[in-house]
Amino acid sequence: PHRPNHGIEVEVLDHRGRPISVHRNLRIARSVSEQVDSSEDETRWFQERPHIVTYTDDGRQKRSAIRRTSRQRSGKRKRKLKPNCRRHPLYVDFTDVGWNSWIVAPAGYQAYYCQGECPFPLVDHLNATNHAIVQTLVNSASPQLAPKACCVPTDLSAISMLYLDDSDSVILRNYQDMVVEGCGCR
Repeated sequence: PHRPNHGIEVEVLDHRGRPISVHRNLRIARSVSEQVDSSEDETRWFQERPHIVTYTDDGRQKRSAIRRTSRQRSGKRKRKLKPNCRRHPLYVDFTDVGWNSWIVAPAGYQAYYCQGECPFPLVDHLNATNHAIVQTLVNSASPQLAPKACCVPTDLSAISMLYLDDSDSVILRNYQDMVVEGCGCR
């Protein structure tokens, strides 16, 4: 018997549950060429093939919320949520690290560092790579197969420093990748 094709309805929401413009975030292809002329075309197909990632709600959240509430009432401690991946301040004082004998200026600088959770599912503001998204998905299903994604610097900038070289000449140098400008899950 012939079954009608009802298609698929896709609703796109942000991490707060608000609708997002589908036209900005969802591309739909009506057909895909299945002819592969060479191994290069086949490689390109595997890199660009369409995919869909879905998150579903089986309704268990309400039941687990009821269990959680009853546990809290019975005096069991609630697990603290860990903060998500973000940039934190870190001032590096060159005297503290023993570099003041050769660095003339500055006396120190704000380097920053990245720390925090990369929770499943990864949301846009966590600046995750596709690999990190897949790794987090695998970790959520089978933690023994892959660790969670890591919170690391994704954007770094330079600082200029005056330092003394081997002949005690003062040199101005621009040191790359010294300041964390952004963090993400990788």
